[in-house]
Amino acid sequence: MITASHNPVEDNGVKMVEPDGGMLPQAFEPIATELANCTLDAEVASVLRDRVMAANAVSAHGAHTTAPVDRSALTVLVGHDTRPSAPALVAAALAGVRALGVHTHLCGCVTTPQLHFLVHLANNPRSSSTATATAPATGPVTPPLQAYYDTIVGAFLTLMQQQPQLQQAGSSAASGSSSSSSSSTAAAADVVYVDCANGVGAAQLQPLVPALAGVGITLALRNTGSGAAAGLLNSKCGADYVQKERLPPSDFADVPAGARCCSVDGDADRLVYFSPAGSSTSGSSGSSSMGLWDGDKVAMLAAVFIRDLMSKLPAELLEGVQVCCVQTAYANGASTAYLRDVLKLPVVCTPTGVKYLHEAAHGADLGVYFESNGHGTVLFSTKLRERLTAAAGSHPAAAELLLLSRLINQTVGDAISGLLLVELILRRKGWSLAQWQALYMDLPSRQLKLKVADRGSITTADAERVCVTPAGLQEAINAIVAKVPQGRAFARPSGTEDAVRVYAEATTQEAADGLAREVARVVYDMAGGVGPRP
Repeated sequence: MITASHNPVEDNGVKMVEPDGGMLPQAFEPIATELANCTLDAEVASVLRDRVMAANAVSAHGAHTTAPVDRSALTVLVGHDTRPSAPALVAAALAGVRALGVHTHLCGCVTTPQLHFLVHLANNPRSSSTATATAPATGPVTPPLQAYYDTIVGAFLTLMQQQPQLQQAGSSAASGSSSSSSSSTAAAADVVYVDCANGVGAAQLQPLVPALAGVGITLALRNTGSGAAAGLLNSKCGADYVQKERLPPSDFADVPAGARCCSVDGDADRLVYFSPAGSSTSGSSGSSSMGLWDGDKVAMLAAVFIRDLMSKLPAELLEGVQVCCVQTAYANGASTAYLRDVLKLPVVCTPTGVKYLHEAAHGADLGVYFESNGHGTVLFSTKLRERLTAAAGSHPAAAELLLLSRLINQTVGDAISGLLLVELILRRKGWSLAQWQALYMDLPSRQLKLKVADRGSITTADAERVCVTPAGLQEAINAIVAKVPQGRAFARPSGTEDAVRVYAEATTQEAADGLAREVARVVYDMAGGVGPRP
C-alpha cells in the first residue's frame, strides 16, 4: 500500500500487508529497513538474495524457509492513496515485483484497510460468503473490491434490521449509564457529517451514502478533495489533526452546534468522533470549540455492546473463551478504570504502536483495541467464530456477534468499518453523543515533548510506563507524582527523533499541566536536555 497515512501530502511511503491480511511482522522490520536504505541496485539484489530468498533465510514470522517457492503462483496486490506522487511510485512497485517473476494486481486508489481485507480474502475465500473472485489469465485469483462492501456493509444492514435483543436492565448495568432512554431526545441523529481529510476515504465512503440512506442515516461528506480543496490532503483536517489539535477541521464552520461528526485520516484507517460546541455534548478532553470522542471512547462503546451481547449467551458457549481490552500507557486512566471496575474486563497494556496492540489482541479469543488516535479494531478468534456459527441458529446473541465479526474489519483498523460500528451501537441503544460520553469522564491530561542529546539514554520497561535509565529518573518521577491527587505520569523516548515525550494526568487540568511540567524538568535535568528548560 503506497501511502503516508496522516502525513502531509508531500510525504509518501509504503505499508506492507502479510498474506493473512495482517501488518508486517516485527521480525521482518530489520530486513525492510535494509531494503529501504539500499542506494545501489547491487545492494538491493544482495539483500533480496541473502536475506529474503535464500534457502536458509528467516521468514517474516521468524521461521526458517526450507522449500523453494514457485513465484509464478504468487501475486502481489498493490494499492495507493490520492497523493500526486502515487503514480510514479506505483509504477516502480509494479516493475519491482514483476522483475522477481511475480504477478501483480493493481487495486487502484483504495483505503489501506480495503487492501488488507482484499489480501486476506484472496487467501481465504471462504471468509466471505458473498465474494465472487475472478481468475485472471495468469496468476492466482484476486477478489473484487465489491466483496469488501458486500461483507462489511451487508453485515451492518442486517444488524440494523434486527430488533434490539438487549434487556434494558442489563444494558444499564453494563454501561454504568443512569439513562438508556430510547426517546426522541436520546435517539441518534439522522445526519452524520464526515471529514474525509481530502483523501481516499471520500471516494470509498461514497458507496455507503445510498446504502445508509435506506436505513435513515444521511452521510454528509466534507473535505472530499474536490474543487478548491484538491491537494489539501490532511491539511487542517483528518483524524490526526482533530484528535491532536482538539479543533474542528476545515469546511465545518457551517455545521450546527451539537451535530454528530466524525473524521477519518488520509488512508482511512483512523476514526474519531467530534461535535461543534454549543450543546451538552462535550466529549473527552473537549476544547471550547468542540467535543471529542477519541479511540478510547470508541473502544469503550464497542466493549459495552459486546459485553451486553455476550451476557446473553449460555455459560458453556463461553467456557475457555478469553476476552481482553488492549491499551497503551497513553490511554486515559478513567477508561482503564471503567474497563476494569465497571465492565469487569481484563486490560492488557502494551508499548506504544499499533503493531503491539494488534499482536496482544490476537492473543485472546476476543480482543478489543483502539489507540487514542482512533486506530483500532475488534478481533474474533477462529475458535470463537466457529462456536458462534454453531450456536447462531438457537441463540440470537450468537448470530449478532457473528455478524459483528463481519462488520468489523478483522485484518486492521478501518475507519469505514469503525463508522458503521459506532452508528450501529448508538442506534441500537438509542444513545445520543452525551449518553455515550457519560460512560465515564476522562481525567484531564497534558502531553509535552522536550529535546535531549541522545534519546537512547532513556530506556523503559513495563510497557514504557517505567524508566530504567538514567538511574534515579523513575524514582524522581514517582516522588513528583505522589504529590498530585490521582496523578499519573510517564516519560518515554520518541521513536523518530532525539526527544522525550511526557504524559501526565490528574483530577484538574491545572494539576495535569503542572505535573507534566515538573516531570519534563526532571527529565531535562537527568537525561541531557537540550535547549530551554521547560
